[in-house]
Amino acid sequence: FATPLDGSRPVVYMANHQSLFDIPVLFVTLPGQARMLAKNSVFRIPILGWAIRLGGFISIDRSDRSRAKESFDAAVDRLRSGASALVFPEGTRSLDGRLAAFQRGGLLLALKSGLPIVPVGIEGTLEVQSKKSFAIRPRTIFVRYGEPIEVGGYRIRDRDRLAERVRAAVAELARTEVAQ
Repeated sequence: FATPLDGSRPVVYMANHQSLFDIPVLFVTLPGQARMLAKNSVFRIPILGWAIRLGGFISIDRSDRSRAKESFDAAVDRLRSGASALVFPEGTRSLDGRLAAFQRGGLLLALKSGLPIVPVGIEGTLEVQSKKSFAIRPRTIFVRYGEPIEVGGYRIRDRDRLAERVRAAVAELARTEVAQ
């Protein structure tokens, strides 16, 4: 760990996403408990959907604007009540390991809840299993947690500036390049 965290304060963890192995690796290393945000369709996957529902994951319904807002507001309320969240702000797994542009949902969640963002860099899971492969190869995996980034000085209109700051921190921790 780059920074020891005790898990006593709720935060929004933002990590790069290279492999299906990112999820179990993070849940083993996260200090305290965190709820992962996942698009609604993931909850319909057999066995996985059941497991993440049991784990208290937060469903974001993006099928229409009003449902998306409703599920987003529920997620903000959960965070304000003391839960931490885990977000993969790229929105999908990387094909080549480079860090893609961030979707706005995780940033808005942090801004609206007022919780700090903890950048997380994962290195090595792409080599364990890539997005286009079912093969699993043994490799060493590194998870690095950065310093919390307080969001109090940012407004919704500043989210692009905040995204670039968090993205740069995640890329550095993951020791990867930022995709253009």
